[in-house]
Amino acid sequence: MPAQDGGRGEGPGGAEPGDGESRAPRKPRSFWKELPLLIGIALVLALLIKTFLVQAFSIPSDSMQDTLQRGDRVLVDKLTPWFGAEPQRGEVVVFHDPGGWLDGEPTPSQNAAQKFLSFIGLMPSAEEKDLIKRVIAVGGDTVECQKGGPVKVNGKTLTEPYIYPGNTACDDKPFGPIKVPQGRIWVMGDHRQDSLDSRWHQELPGGGTVSNDEVVGRAFTIAWPLNRLDWLGVPDTFDQPGLSAMGTAAPAAAGLVGAVPMVLWRRRRKLLQAQVKAQSPVAKG
Repeated sequence: MPAQDGGRGEGPGGAEPGDGESRAPRKPRSFWKELPLLIGIALVLALLIKTFLVQAFSIPSDSMQDTLQRGDRVLVDKLTPWFGAEPQRGEVVVFHDPGGWLDGEPTPSQNAAQKFLSFIGLMPSAEEKDLIKRVIAVGGDTVECQKGGPVKVNGKTLTEPYIYPGNTACDDKPFGPIKVPQGRIWVMGDHRQDSLDSRWHQELPGGGTVSNDEVVGRAFTIAWPLNRLDWLGVPDTFDQPGLSAMGTAAPAAAGLVGAVPMVLWRRRRKLLQAQVKAQSPVAKG
C-alpha cells in the first residue's frame, strides 16, 4: 500500500485532487474596462505634478518680449520652493498678483474643456491672476535706474542684452535708489516700455516689491510652440563679482570668523604666561 503522509497530493497532470479539471488560463481584462482606470491614474499624476512639480503657463502679453512672445507656453518649476529655495536675480518667475497690479484687467472666459485642462495643469487657469517678470533685485539689495542710464544693483551696472530692441533701461519710469526689503523681490519686464512692473506700483504696500511667498516658481523653459523651444537661463550680468549686497548677516559671520583665531591666540598666550609665572623662583617662594 502506498505510504500516505496526510498531505495534499497531486493528481495526474499536476492537478490537485478535488479541483476537477485543470484551471483555465485567466482571461485578460478588456482594454475598454481598463481604460477608465488608466485615465484616473493619469489624472491623479497630472494633478500631483501640477501641484508639486511643474505647471504650464501661457504668456498673455508683450511685457517680456523678446525673451517671451505672446502665446508662448512656459513650464514653471514649483518643486524647489518647497525646499526653501528663494527667487534669484536674473530668473524669470511667475507670481500671484501682489494686490492691485492687475486691477481693471479683464478675466478671459473659458469653455468646459479649457477649464478641465486648467484643472489638471495642462492649461493655465483664467481665474488665477498671475504675472511673469524677471527678478532684478532680491531682499537686501539696493536697486536704481536714472533716466538715460542703466539699471544698477548695489552700485553694479547691469548689462541687459535681453531688453527689447529699441527700448531703454528705464527712461519711461526712472526710479530709486530703492532698498528691497528682506523676503521680497524687485521685478521688471524685458519689454521695458510695455511692462507695468515694480516701477509702476511703488505707491502700493510693498513699494512695488513682491513677496517671495507670492512667487509660484521659476519659468525654466519655453515648451510651446516647438519652434520656440528654449531654455530660460540666468544672464551672465547677474554673476558679476561684487553684485551681492553685504547684508547684516554677512559682516557678522565675517567678524565671527576673524574673531575666533584672535580669541584662541590670546587664550594660548595667557596660558603660556601662567606657566612661565608658575615656574619662576619668585612665584615658588
